[in-house]
Amino acid sequence: MMTIAIDPTIFSTPFTDAHTANHFTDEKVSDEALHALYEAAKFGPTSMNCQPMRLIFVRSAEAKARLCAALAPGNIEKTMAAPVTVIVAMDKQFHEQMATQFPAMPTAAGMFVANAALAAETALRNASLQGAYLMIAARLAGFSVGPMSGFDRAGVDAAFCADTGWSANFLFNLGVADPAGFRPRGPRLSFDEVARIE
Repeated sequence: MMTIAIDPTIFSTPFTDAHTANHFTDEKVSDEALHALYEAAKFGPTSMNCQPMRLIFVRSAEAKARLCAALAPGNIEKTMAAPVTVIVAMDKQFHEQMATQFPAMPTAAGMFVANAALAAETALRNASLQGAYLMIAARLAGFSVGPMSGFDRAGVDAAFCADTGWSANFLFNLGVADPAGFRPRGPRLSFDEVARIE
């Protein structure tokens, strides 16, 4: 049986050398960059190619002020200073696109139409995956990210997702990090603490 040899240095940019960003330089993130990040991340796999992630890139001062009204106090300063804050949202009606996005099973949407709980669970799981793909794409492109879960979801939904059917999942700040703001890397659990091979 063939064994794949893994060079651990390939993980340096997106993982081992990267840090969560809490401070950013004043370098802007262009529309072109945001498009490019999505164009890369959209190819990350989701179950049945369901693609429930929806994105709101919060960049203007007015939009940042609306967002900060729903943030936990500890997240306000860094969010206001970040060039862009990404609202990673999910669309529980993702199945409406499945006829074109998953043609291998033309009737796939029916299982979600008939089961709202399954649709909600599938949207949450797969939008979370897609948001992670987007953060890794950002790191590979030379940006830094700072994910956040400290926010009032109802407040974010009211301010940004009204009349869309979307709901916020998590947030992350995006830009070029100021390394002076990096905290010491926190410890990570070992393989043996979190995994087993059966």
